[in-house]
Amino acid sequence: MHTVHAVMAVKHRDRAKSRLSAVLSADQRARLVLAMFADTVEAAAAVPAIGSLTVVTPDAVVAARARELGAHVLAEPPADRDPLNTALTAAADDVRHRSGPVRLLALQADLPALRTAELTDFLAVAPATRAVVIDHTGTGTSALLAGTAPDALAPRFGPDSARAHREYGAVVVPGHWPGLRCDVDTPEDLDAVRALGVGVHTADALREFGITTHRSDPVRTVC
Repeated sequence: MHTVHAVMAVKHRDRAKSRLSAVLSADQRARLVLAMFADTVEAAAAVPAIGSLTVVTPDAVVAARARELGAHVLAEPPADRDPLNTALTAAADDVRHRSGPVRLLALQADLPALRTAELTDFLAVAPATRAVVIDHTGTGTSALLAGTAPDALAPRFGPDSARAHREYGAVVVPGHWPGLRCDVDTPEDLDAVRALGVGVHTADALREFGITTHRSDPVRTVC
């Protein structure tokens, strides 16, 4: 299995997860963003094939937590339009400037039920060129893999990103990876990852909010 360098983008916590406002306060959402991010990073960092993790964020608290977890941190570049894809592209360019023409993995930062084994399996079975993991909605993207240079990361995250990535040449990789497919944007998503079992940081945060959850391995629930 070839080494892959992961990139993630995290917006300011105060502006994140607005669709959870029906069930969580602004402070709770900010804390949940940080907790889910930490669980995602820890699960990804334990994958043997991942050689580094680069995080782009404008949030000082997220940046500090990323450094604590061993990630390389970049400030969010200015972008009048499409800040997420601009940030991921900047991270990809920085990684290849530092590490050469390596394979790249763009990973969502809100995968609190992610298991290391799921991401390890995806990287083992993915083709050497472009590949995509479609999220639990069937239209979004939870992970995008690019081959070595000159294959650019070329992220197309946003509405209907799964289709956009396929149209740019990414191969859809099937697999039973419910934690890898379950990003959290809505109360229903939060219920889904709670059923799967979340990482310790998310579980602690939810417990403080009065929301029960559990973590069980192996994953048997389909998201």
